[in-house]
Amino acid sequence: MQEKTTRLVSTSSGPLEPSWANFLKYDGPAGLVVFLVAMPLCLGIALASGAPLFSGIIGGIVGGLVVGFLSSSPISVTGPAAALAVVVLSAIQTTGSFRSVLTAVVLAGGMQVLLGVAGAGVIGDYVPNSVIKGMLAGIGLVIILKQIPHALGRDKDFEGDFSFFEAGGSNTFSDVVSSIMNPSEGAVVIALVCLFVLIAWDRWSASGSRVALAVPGPLLAVLLGIGMNYSFGIFMPSWQLTDPAHMVQLPTFGSLELLFPDFASIGDPRVWTIALSIAILASIQTLLSIEAADRIDPFRRITSPNRELVAQGIGNIASGMVGGLPVSAVVLRTTANISSGGRTKISTIFHGLLLLFAVVAMPQYLNWTPLASLAAVLILVGYKLSTLKIYRAMYRLGWEQFLPFVLTVFAILFTDLLQGVVIGLVVGILVVIWGNHRAAISVVNQDNWYLMRFNKDMTFVNKSELRTKLNRIPEGTTLLIDGTKSSYIDRDIYEVIEDFQRSAPYKNVKVEIKRIEDRWR
Repeated sequence: MQEKTTRLVSTSSGPLEPSWANFLKYDGPAGLVVFLVAMPLCLGIALASGAPLFSGIIGGIVGGLVVGFLSSSPISVTGPAAALAVVVLSAIQTTGSFRSVLTAVVLAGGMQVLLGVAGAGVIGDYVPNSVIKGMLAGIGLVIILKQIPHALGRDKDFEGDFSFFEAGGSNTFSDVVSSIMNPSEGAVVIALVCLFVLIAWDRWSASGSRVALAVPGPLLAVLLGIGMNYSFGIFMPSWQLTDPAHMVQLPTFGSLELLFPDFASIGDPRVWTIALSIAILASIQTLLSIEAADRIDPFRRITSPNRELVAQGIGNIASGMVGGLPVSAVVLRTTANISSGGRTKISTIFHGLLLLFAVVAMPQYLNWTPLASLAAVLILVGYKLSTLKIYRAMYRLGWEQFLPFVLTVFAILFTDLLQGVVIGLVVGILVVIWGNHRAAISVVNQDNWYLMRFNKDMTFVNKSELRTKLNRIPEGTTLLIDGTKSSYIDRDIYEVIEDFQRSAPYKNVKVEIKRIEDRWR
């Protein structure tokens, strides 16, 4: 099977390849934005996983440096994923040791490498476009809803959580309501001002302003949030966000302790089960994410899915070996990269370098960042993924496209990313089956002569329609079944015809067939 390859495209704005010019103008600012978004996500997912906080940062560093270098995707970003947090948490509780989980992460990486070599990346090609678009729109909607509480000062839910139901019995909507009922004045002001600045900065950039293009809007929003919170401490102390829960909480380098895999647990069957679960989930999320990334890449480049699985596998081996969480390609950080102007893989590599530098050199300064200012950045990213324009465009394509799209959106909203995509995929398959089932067979008659014609290739999905129309053939008639228009007729269809031929004499029906037997494979 022919594998997709990466195409380099040249435009009037410069070649799409790593260079100092691209780094200074596009990839550097984009990598900085991705770093600002990834930092709290890595920490939040580590917290939700029940793992050491530093393991999330390690996963982000490895995702940027190792996978970023090996991947064939110029814009995809890799790091710890919320979908894997539940698996890691359960694994720690099952084995009682995070070091045993690290062994499973290394084994999972090896499995992913084998999947890539075996060509399993082709699985992503079978996800309908309507489901991919629904996934992007659903993620955008969830990002907005999940960030509203952070924007209003309610920071109980960890950054990066995409699940509808949360710990303590709350859910996405109840969190939004609670935050609206009990807002923090300082957080609200910071979020609103930052959001206004981001929107204005986007419009200024679109007008071609050199200043706006040179300074990333999200970086400006973060610096503005830090400055405003500091000013509140001087002029409006009751508004200042002082609780660490409202701020980025990056561990200091002196408190860090590297953990390594416990390879003595490699004989434990539970470790292999955990490894298989991580490999499957991480691979599925990766394939879905690169499909989504290719779709929103403004230069329409195509990523090799098999090479991506190999890169992700090597990344997980590296992450597990040095105490990091399992990683996969992730849509949120990838979208932030694209929307910030990232053009080549240098942007994701640069974000990994910044994560490493932040932990080593400046954790205390980054901990001044209010989550409310990051919430403004992410709300704008979510809006770009889920605008009304997208819904109207899908609706105009007809219900065959709109139904899987909108059900994927709602499924992601009320479950989580992977479950939502599975539901959308099932709906998409059912729509395809219905489309093939409908009008596959036409029946006309003149007096007692009936002609049944197959209008397309006939598979098992057409069995019900065929049986229904055969049962409607009146007694005492002659029926001609014509398969001329079918290049393929499934064995199941042939057996239905055989069964009807055997019962036809009891209804005094004479059956003739044309080009049926030679079409069965």
